[in-house]
Formats: sequence, structure tokens, C-alpha cells
Amino acid sequence: MANVLAHLQCVAIDPHINTREGQRHLYRVLTDAGTLLRLQHGATEQRSIEETKSGENDDGTVIFTAETREGGLERNRGLVMVGRGLWVCKPRFGKRGSRFGVLPILCTAIASLSLLALLFVDFIESWVTSMNMNRVVEPHAGVIPLQSVPPTRPEEFLLMPSPLVCQRAKPYLITMVTSAPANQRARQAIRDTWGGEVEVRGLRVMTLFMVGVASDPGLSKLLIEEARERGDLIQGRFVDTYSNLTLKTLSMLGWARRFCPQAHFMAKVDDDVLFNPSALLHFINKSRNPYEQGDLYLGRVHLHVAPDRDPDSKHYLPAGAYPPSVFPDYCSGTAYVLSRSALLKISLAASASPLSTPLPPEDVFVGLCARTAGVLPSHCPLFSGGPGVPYGRCCYQAMVSIHHIAPREMLHYWPEVHSSQPCSWLTLRASLGMCKVRAMIGTALGLEGQS
Repeated sequence: MANVLAHLQCVAIDPHINTREGQRHLYRVLTDAGTLLRLQHGATEQRSIEETKSGENDDGTVIFTAETREGGLERNRGLVMVGRGLWVCKPRFGKRGSRFGVLPILCTAIASLSLLALLFVDFIESWVTSMNMNRVVEPHAGVIPLQSVPPTRPEEFLLMPSPLVCQRAKPYLITMVTSAPANQRARQAIRDTWGGEVEVRGLRVMTLFMVGVASDPGLSKLLIEEARERGDLIQGRFVDTYSNLTLKTLSMLGWARRFCPQAHFMAKVDDDVLFNPSALLHFINKSRNPYEQGDLYLGRVHLHVAPDRDPDSKHYLPAGAYPPSVFPDYCSGTAYVLSRSALLKISLAASASPLSTPLPPEDVFVGLCARTAGVLPSHCPLFSGGPGVPYGRCCYQAMVSIHHIAPREMLHYWPEVHSSQPCSWLTLRASLGMCKVRAMIGTALGLEGQS
């Protein structure tokens, strides 16, 4: 058989490689890796690397040409660009045929699949999460005797808007923001951005804030003044501490059930979350599921989370308070959405549930009540949950909620995201994919915790 040369030209595109030291290093890498190369068209394999030589292009990039002698092979050339660990393959036609080599085809397939995964990473995340969710409903779930649920009365709240506020506004979506009494700047940033909207996509929306009792008397006076001036504060009869977040959620659910049954959806949001009502309503309305009539418990679903048995942890939950080794699936407490029927069922279950000491985390408590009421959580990749999402205008246009946003950032991001030209479909998909990938990498490296 006639021996034919098979060439691989490796062009160094990293500027650090275009040095004499870099050339020697790349030469050694190519030489050492040469025995691992396989250019197969049939049964004949590479025999050996006989010669390796280097040169330089006119533009200063370094070229290394590894020549191998093989029998019975057609002539192929592959252009391999080496840069920051990414190899991009470009096939060339040989003089004795036009068939492609295995390596270029493989690289093209990998690049295509990577691009598709990037553009549809949110769909992939939804599919993977749904495959791992527990879909078993507890026996007799959803059966809650109404006589065991105490009625919610206005006197249970120290501060609140008019009891007729929802009857007058008739909101399609009401957003309840859980906030600490001292977080006045965060509340004002929300009022000046997404919380200030009254109509989104032709639907009426409303934002209210849920707080507890401040331990500082001076702060309590400021809350009274803020409630009188803004008319959007609800204050429950509990001390506002981290350990009482579950009581805050109980009060929030009770108020919404009693005073705002007109709302089709209720969103619970933390005050350090950039919330996007437009993206939420777009997601809900484009779905074929009858969310308005059915049970919707939507957010970033946490799966197979074990109780924290560390007594020094702020999430400590002893076995006596919760014996099982794993919580039911639940939505992250940073932001989640309930339909009208789901709100009623979960609120009734929460009111009828005995409260352990210590209380479980508030989002876990809602998940437990949802499971008791027969309401299963639905995962939406547009809720950020725990991982921080790096800023991208198009990405933030698509996301429903972004956690860990300071008041100053919220005031800076919102006008650019909300008032600027909408992104094209391709730009939005690519930006969303990059944001999700970067957030996943941050989570894998332990840069963000789950919340």
C-alpha cells in the first residue's frame, strides 16, 4: 500500500503561547500526545509520529505540524485551534477524496449539542428536576376540616391597609413581600421599581409588604409613619426575628386568604429579590395548564433536602420536631407563586397544622402544608432560588426572580431591563443560557448557598 501523509496543524491562539517558552511547551504537549491520536478510515491505525516541526504565520501565530505515516489512509487535514482549553475543529478536503475525518465530525457534533444545550438550558433543567420529583400524594391529603381553622380577623394585625383594598383594586396578581422592619431602603427600592407597577400585560397587579413587631420602639414609630404614608404595610402580632419567619408566612397566608380572595395569583417574594411580574404573567399565560382553576405552587423546587441536625445551625431542626430524614419537595422561599385554589388549601393546612418547637424553615413549612393539602410543587427555571445570577440585560428580562439584589443594584438594573428595547429571541436564549451556566458553576464551586 502506498503511504500517505495525514496532517494536523495546531494553531495557538492564546497570546501566552506565542512566545519561545510557549512554543517549547506546546511542542512537548503535541509530541507526548501524538501516540494518542487516531486517524482511522478502515482497519489501519496510526503507526508512529516520525517528524514534528514548527513554524510561524505572517500574523505571528505559532504553527506546529505533526506528520504521521499511515498505510491505506486517505489524506485529511484538521485545523485545531488551541485556546483556553477549547478545541475547535475545521475539516479540510484531501487531494485524494472528499470524505471527512472522524475528529472534525465529532467536534462538530459536540459543538452543535453544546449550542443547543446552551439555548435550551432552562428546558433541560425543568426536565431533569421533574424527573427527580416525588409525585406521590399523601393518602387523605387535602381533607382539612374547616371548623379546625380559626378565622382571620383584622385585629390580628397591628398595621394593614383598608380591609377593602383588594375589593377596590381587584388585582389579578398580588405580591406579598416579606421584609424586616429595618429594611426601609429595600422596601423603597421595590416601590420605585417593580413594586410600583399597577398594570402589567393589561392585568392589574398590587404589591404589599409583610413585617413583624420591631424590638426597637423608635423603629416601631417609623413603621407607623411609613404605613400611614404608603398604605402598603401589613404588620402581624409576632416579634420580627429570623426564627419567626414561619410565623410571618402564616400571617401572610392568612391575610391573603381573608382579605384578598379576588386575586387569581399570589406571589411571595423576599425584599432582596428583583421580581419581574411581566415575565411571570408571560410564563403563566403561555402555558396550556389551567392554572387559574387548578392548584399552582410554582418556584424553584428543592429536592431531597435533609433536615439540619446541627444544634449550632440557624436551620436546626431536631428529630423530635421532624422525625423523617428528608423533607418533601418544596419551593425556595426567596420567591414562589400560588394560585387562588392552592393558596386557600395551603393556608387552611397551615392554620390547622400544629407548630413544633423550633419551627421548621418557612419555605419547608409551606412545602409540608402543601403536601398535606395535596398540592405538589412545580419547578420553573426562571426563578433563581439560591444561586446568584450574574447580570445580563436580556437574561434579566427573561427571569422571573433574581435573588441577592441590593437596593442600589435594583434601582440600577430595573430601568435598563424594563424600559429598554426587548431582546430578540436568539439573544434572549443565549443570554439566559450563559446566566444559568455561570450560576451553576458558581453553585458547584460553593460560591452560593442554597436558600
